[in-house]
Amino acid sequence: MNPSFQYGAEMLNIPAAIAISKGYVKGIINNEAREKIHRSSAVVEGIVAADVAVYGINTGFGPLCTTRISAEDTKKLQENILKSHAVGLGAPISEALSRLMLVLKLQALAQGYSGIREATLDRIIWHLEEGIIPVVPSQGSVGASGDLAPLAHLFLPLIGLGKVYYQNKIMPAAEVLQQKGIAPLHLAAKEGLALINGTQFIAAHAVEMVARFQNRLANADITSALMLEGLKGSAKPFLPQLHELRPFKGCQHVAATIHNLLSDSEIVPSHANCTRVQDPYSLRCIPQVHGAARNAWLHLKELVEIEINAVTDNPVIINENLTISGGNFHGEPLAIPLDYACIAASEMGNIADRRIYLSLEGGVPGVPKLLVKETGLNSGFMILQYASAALVSENKSLCFPASADSIPTSLGQEDHVSMGSISGRKALQVMENAEKIIGIELMCAAQALDFLAPLKPGKILQAIHACVRQQIPHIEQDEILYEYMQKAIAIVQSGELPKLAYAVAAKEGVPYTTSFTQLFDSF
Repeated sequence: MNPSFQYGAEMLNIPAAIAISKGYVKGIINNEAREKIHRSSAVVEGIVAADVAVYGINTGFGPLCTTRISAEDTKKLQENILKSHAVGLGAPISEALSRLMLVLKLQALAQGYSGIREATLDRIIWHLEEGIIPVVPSQGSVGASGDLAPLAHLFLPLIGLGKVYYQNKIMPAAEVLQQKGIAPLHLAAKEGLALINGTQFIAAHAVEMVARFQNRLANADITSALMLEGLKGSAKPFLPQLHELRPFKGCQHVAATIHNLLSDSEIVPSHANCTRVQDPYSLRCIPQVHGAARNAWLHLKELVEIEINAVTDNPVIINENLTISGGNFHGEPLAIPLDYACIAASEMGNIADRRIYLSLEGGVPGVPKLLVKETGLNSGFMILQYASAALVSENKSLCFPASADSIPTSLGQEDHVSMGSISGRKALQVMENAEKIIGIELMCAAQALDFLAPLKPGKILQAIHACVRQQIPHIEQDEILYEYMQKAIAIVQSGELPKLAYAVAAKEGVPYTTSFTQLFDSF
């Protein structure tokens, strides 16, 4: 039996959200949460019966907020809002992101401030558990008044419309529901609005960004340490005495990690008396750059975990005497930190590309130019750096902050929007490019280290190097490198190197790193 998480009654964190979305943990609604949901739904029924004007319950939407809707049409209004707002464009987001959106929406609605019925939430849980996952286009949200278009597509299947991922295919929702013998839902008053008002498209992208950034940061420290060894870089810039003088948390963490990885090396003492006074910035300033990115990651993580436990609906049903039309749906609280994290991820790729370039120069005794011995006939690793340079440049072009833009919508009623959906989408795009760059660095660092044998790096880096060599051979002459690049990128994306580093540290009794936060310790 899977462990369970209680929607609306427990605080959701990022590992739990991912685990529920993947089916590792079962999401349930307990009796206490059900009572709150029922009370909120009853308030909405009372508003309809009393014919008191409340936005979205018995009025039109956006600029039509002053148009009253009759009691008999309030249910039709909710179905219409899903239909009219399902105007997404572009390729669909991944099934994994759609799953995350469902989990995050359940957590928001189960808190009992949205006037939605238990039956509707139960149907959403059913979709998750049955693997009938809505297809959501990637474009069309401006990130205020909620992620309206993506959320409309997310919940069209509840009323038998739209498309779903099912059994590795994209199918019409109506067809799958018919196969399952399940009738479409008929939405009650306010339910359509509650479903599409919210930031779950932005938040789902932010959750994935936090998780992938965490892995990227750990891999970057390992590959840069491997490159330091391959290029005979100095260990002094990572001494704690230096970083106590400028005690940024992220910088201190990275410096300690690199220092630990170099501490039992045979290579470091071998060049203690060399004539090189100091290393280029891309080696010497790893703690400052990686550390700044780690601080950006931590800031995003802290804000995301507030957002995924928030109520981002509008209006909010406080009790039978108080409903509030506010702005909790506005995406700015995540849009700005996502843009910040996007820049940080880009800079991680930028400095990695500089280390790749350094490894090709042939300036380190024993390490040949272009990382192969016989150049001229062979180009070696030359064009790998072209590929990383292209990715770095592409990332720079994606770093313009989407949150700095706003275009009024809804005939001026919604006159400032966050564009946070774009912040989330391009942050993940930059992260994917950065993962590719670090994969290229991993190849180059392993190749450089080969030439320093029989000298060995520390025990952890020995194991890292051996892991790479089990999948990617040493290159002696020109051959197609594409498949090896893909393997290197897959190694980075899998997260196997940080796990290996921890395992070796425990087995050999050598230091590696302390957890920067406890975020993923549950996995």
